[in-house]
Amino acid sequence: MRVTFTVNGRERQADDVWEGESLLYVLRERLGLPGSKNACEQGECGSCTVRLDGVPVCACLVAAGQAEGRDVVTVEGLAAAEGELGPVQQAFVDAGAVQCGFCTPGLLVAADDLLTRNPDPSDADIREALSGNLCRCTGYEKILDAVRLAAARTGKAP
Repeated sequence: MRVTFTVNGRERQADDVWEGESLLYVLRERLGLPGSKNACEQGECGSCTVRLDGVPVCACLVAAGQAEGRDVVTVEGLAAAEGELGPVQQAFVDAGAVQCGFCTPGLLVAADDLLTRNPDPSDADIREALSGNLCRCTGYEKILDAVRLAAARTGKAP
């Protein structure tokens, strides 16, 4: 089947998609967007988190056909401009919140979603928003620092 949807603000289509193919596979292998990571394939780790019509979802659990006519934002879509990191991405770099990087795309999408909904989050808000994303390297403290930094830099937090 052919699946047509908007990815990072641009209409895209994938041909010859089989009915059980995941949105994650289509994004990575058919559309050349490798940012979302393929880790657990069970929706447990959050490494493949994207926004589907504005809602964070694990792309490994979404059948590609379910994205037909819908809007998808991947970690690549968080960039400020061609070649420039977006505010959340830059904050993760500056706060040292990136180690192996495998969980980072999902954390970035979840953090960006949080700051879109709540520009002045409490620590509890941040922890809740990131609770579906597992990280085995950082211990989470620098990730929390990065989200706080991104909120402060966007001028939305005190």
